[in-house]
Amino acid sequence: MDSKDTITSSVSEEKVCGSGESMSNGIKKHRTSLPSPMFSRNDFSIWSILRKCIGMELSKITMPVIFNEPLSFLQRLTEYMEHTYLIHKASSLSSTTERMQCVAAFAVSAVASQWERTGKPFNPLLGETYELIRDDLGFRLLSEQVSHHPPISAFYAEGLNNDFVFHGSIYPKLKFWGKSVEAEPKGTMTLELLEHNEAYTWTNPTCCVHNIIVGKLWIEQYGNVEITNHKTGEKCVLSFKPCGLFGKELHKVEGYIQDKSKKKLCALYGKWTECLYSVDPATFEAYKKNDKKNAEEKKSSKQVGNTEEPDEMPLPDSESVYVIPGSILLWKITPRPPNSAQMYNFTSFAMALNELDKEMESVIPKTDCRLRPDIRAMENGEIDLASEEKKRLEEKQRTARKNRSKSEEDWKTRWFHQGPNPYTGTQDWLYSGNYWDRNYFNLPDIY
Repeated sequence: MDSKDTITSSVSEEKVCGSGESMSNGIKKHRTSLPSPMFSRNDFSIWSILRKCIGMELSKITMPVIFNEPLSFLQRLTEYMEHTYLIHKASSLSSTTERMQCVAAFAVSAVASQWERTGKPFNPLLGETYELIRDDLGFRLLSEQVSHHPPISAFYAEGLNNDFVFHGSIYPKLKFWGKSVEAEPKGTMTLELLEHNEAYTWTNPTCCVHNIIVGKLWIEQYGNVEITNHKTGEKCVLSFKPCGLFGKELHKVEGYIQDKSKKKLCALYGKWTECLYSVDPATFEAYKKNDKKNAEEKKSSKQVGNTEEPDEMPLPDSESVYVIPGSILLWKITPRPPNSAQMYNFTSFAMALNELDKEMESVIPKTDCRLRPDIRAMENGEIDLASEEKKRLEEKQRTARKNRSKSEEDWKTRWFHQGPNPYTGTQDWLYSGNYWDRNYFNLPDIY
């Protein structure tokens, strides 16, 4: 190809541009590692802190920093965007069912980075913000912590080619159940495909971390996710399966896309940790029937009567998903980088979230969590400093709240306002605009 904007060679050429940041073929390169590996958590008992809190909501409890990962919840939310290519792909398709398949794959892929991520993100401070621009993935995103009690994070992402808008607000409701901590992410996700004038909404599954007292921590996600296309009335109903006693269902996702009269148009199946496939509903049902028959034959040969929740993470039946003949692959996970286990089990995408260079520092607002000292200290391996800074910031936030209540002054959010979701009518946080004008004044001093 010989047009002006071609890449001259297929080998990645390293150029260093004026600002001093590394480029590969004209695209900014992101870091592939954190400055320091994580600390061992083996010497710390979560139980000593949590035994006081059975049945309580955990947002009010201060956890030692050793159980954190060096990201704010606003950054963790941004990981929904890792597989943005699925949204671009949905936009390019002409069939509504095929578009729904891609949106469903995006909704499943959005929670895939939770796998083995047992570190807790830092609670955002009221007024904290985060932005991310990824030219290579074709989006930019802004988020803000809009409420502290209850903790609510609002975000707004848009395609750089004006092909989509993706927004929502999340209130992660955490409950402690003795052996496990359950996080129910309350809040609606809204995806608008602008070229098709379509809007899709859904809510995310519940995430549960097991074995927080003894043993190896492990994660499962369960619950139903219903994606609605508000223009056509088509729905995709996905079931994230709880693991079950022998781990047979661990990580499994399955469901159907149906038209507005509930006729099944296609079946979807896979694992949220791996992949998602689509297949004809009749083929899927025949496979399920046969699978059930085999399982019953197996079961009758060894009877068991135990219903306790499993302590150890059950090993999945077979590592991968059985691909039913005639299936189409919709999404496959990007493998984690080789250093992931020493880096809080981060994906390559997560490694770059807290990256800060000089050029960026001069444009982002002072509320951006890249400038938050406790997270920065933890990322650099300075665990005692991280702990001191976390306490200082929480104290500063409490003092500011007391001062506001004395002067009867209400907190004003900066980039989002409350209002009804335009498609579901439920209470939501909507983007107010103007963030990208880079005109930041009167911002709160939160760090």
